[in-house]
Amino acid sequence: MKLKSLLLATLFATGLTTAQAAEGELSIGTEGAYPPWSMADAVGNVTGFDADVGNLLCAKLEMKCQFVVQAFDGLIPALKAKRFDIIISGMSITEDRKKEINFSIGYAELANMFVVPRTSSLVGITDLNDLIKALDGKKVGVQAGTTHAHYLEKKVPDADLKTYDTLDQMQIDIASGRIDAAFADRSALDDFLNKPEGKEFQLIDLNVPSSSDPTLGEGIGVGIAQENTELKARIDRALCELVADGSIGKASQTWFKSDISRPCQQ
Repeated sequence: MKLKSLLLATLFATGLTTAQAAEGELSIGTEGAYPPWSMADAVGNVTGFDADVGNLLCAKLEMKCQFVVQAFDGLIPALKAKRFDIIISGMSITEDRKKEINFSIGYAELANMFVVPRTSSLVGITDLNDLIKALDGKKVGVQAGTTHAHYLEKKVPDADLKTYDTLDQMQIDIASGRIDAAFADRSALDDFLNKPEGKEFQLIDLNVPSSSDPTLGEGIGVGIAQENTELKARIDRALCELVADGSIGKASQTWFKSDISRPCQQ
C-alpha cells in the first residue's frame, strides 16, 4: 500500500487519473474517516464496510481495487474531475446529487438517529414532530455535505447547526459539551457510544427513516460519473448478485451486527 500511495501522489502531480494509469483497475474514492463505514490508516490502508463492498465488487468485476481517500464533501467534485472511477463511501442517493453524478442501485439502508447527553431534555422524546420542535435553538452537529445536514437545514431551520469535516471532529465537540446533540447514521453514533468519551451519552430512541423525507435519500449507492453508463450497468448487475447471494449482508453483519443490505430494485 505504501507503493500504491506513492503512485497516487505521482499520478495527481502529473495530472493523470488512476483510470488512465492502469487497465483492469477500479479506483474508488472513499472518506476514510467514518467508522465503521470507511477507516484509513496512516499509510492509506482502507478498512470498513465500504472497503468490503469495494473489494467484493472488484472481485465480481474481475478488477483490482485501488482506494483513494478524500474528504466526504470533496468526493463528488473529485469524481467529476476523474481522480477516481467511482465513489463507495456510505453515500445516500439523493435528487440533488443525481444532478451531478449517476448512482448504482441502492445496496444498503441507513438508520438515522440523534445522540445526546444522558441528562439532556431531549431524552425520552419518541415523536418526530416533537423532537423537531425541541431542536429549535439547540446546537446540533452534523457532518458537512451529508443528507443529515440537508435534512436539518430543511426541517429545523432555527437550530444552531454546526458542520464538521469529519465524524471525529463532531465527536470531540459533543463530548466536550460544545453542541447539544449530533445527528448521523446509527452505526457512526454507536462507534462514539462505544468509546470511553461516549459513556455519558445515549441515543434518542427515535429512528428518522430515509423514507420520511427526500433529503435523506433512496438508500446507499455507488457514485458513478454520468457519462460512464457501461460501468454503471456492470456495477448494477454485480451489486444485485452480491445482495442476492448474501455477500453484502454478511459484510454488514461484520461491521454493524445487522443486515443493512437493500433488496435489488434494478
